[in-house]
Amino acid sequence: MPLSLSPPPLRYHETLEQIEPDEMETAEELIETLTGINQTTLEHEGHAVRSVHAKSHALLIGELIVPADLPRELGQGIFARPGTYPVVMRLSTVPGDILDDSVSTPRGMAIKIIGVEGERLPGSEDATTQDFVMVNGPAFQAPNAKKFASTLKLAAATTDRAEGAKKALSAVLRGTEKVIEAFGGKSTTLLALGGQPETNPLGDTYYSQVPMRFGDYVVKVSVAPRSPNLTALTDATLNVNGKPNGLRDAMVEHFAAEGGEWDLRVQFYTDADTMPIEDASVPWPEEKSPYLEVARLVLKPQPAWDDARRAAIDDGLAFSPWHGVVDHRPLGSVMRARRVAYKVMAKFRAHHNKVVIKEPASLDDLKLS
Repeated sequence: MPLSLSPPPLRYHETLEQIEPDEMETAEELIETLTGINQTTLEHEGHAVRSVHAKSHALLIGELIVPADLPRELGQGIFARPGTYPVVMRLSTVPGDILDDSVSTPRGMAIKIIGVEGERLPGSEDATTQDFVMVNGPAFQAPNAKKFASTLKLAAATTDRAEGAKKALSAVLRGTEKVIEAFGGKSTTLLALGGQPETNPLGDTYYSQVPMRFGDYVVKVSVAPRSPNLTALTDATLNVNGKPNGLRDAMVEHFAAEGGEWDLRVQFYTDADTMPIEDASVPWPEEKSPYLEVARLVLKPQPAWDDARRAAIDDGLAFSPWHGVVDHRPLGSVMRARRVAYKVMAKFRAHHNKVVIKEPASLDDLKLS
């Protein structure tokens, strides 16, 4: 059955991207800043962590189920064939330093799908994985890599400093954000600085924020709660004051007793004027192109965080949108910068933690028990 979308999805073609002449210099600047964050947190923690999304709150495994009855437009890339795939999921918060959870910042979800088929992207030829890296907001904090590199310097300057001041600022920013949202708005700047509402991350919807190829088309990807036990947590208040790892504690408690299901969805590129490829700060209007389900994530009850999972997933894996197939090639300035930066940051962690970071061929490779 053909997909009924008006206007219909626009076709992918190579001219959609507009590469700037100084992008290599921007990538080098980004790597320098990210390495500085890595060095600072290494000195403090005695362990190399990610320069963004450093603190994990849940390290989970599950399945991705691709149905057999997808319309042709939705059956693209790894979704062209029905099947069930093993999945690793990492839930985190954005900063590059390990903060008390009362410093309330945006949340991230990274998923790694194992055992997929298709022509591989450069640099991941030997793998059979597809990664999606997402944050709980529909738009990226900067329009392009150059602007992101400049704003990241502010984060680098405050990394690992004055946590007490960060807690106080976060409380003020959450209050300010509530006022803005009461009038129908949302500030990505306030959220990034510590104004994220204190809610349960298991009820959040996560977005790729930046586009990628989807076989013949172009999409943004999202993961949204599906099962009633997760949708009940959407906007549910979670008080973490006095609980440095309150988010993690809540997820450990949840998955000790029950699992959950999410929808993996795509939003088609249907209008070149309102859906820019190179400006990641502009959310694509859902009234023009709603998110459509292509697969389901199913997770059973399990230990959500322990030392074995920390070693296998936090230290032993890297998540990158460039781990994948050509049919899901990342698009736009921000995605192109990630290609080199993510690889350098993974090498930094591997070197200082004396581990081998590689793509798993099965969940057994993780040695979780």
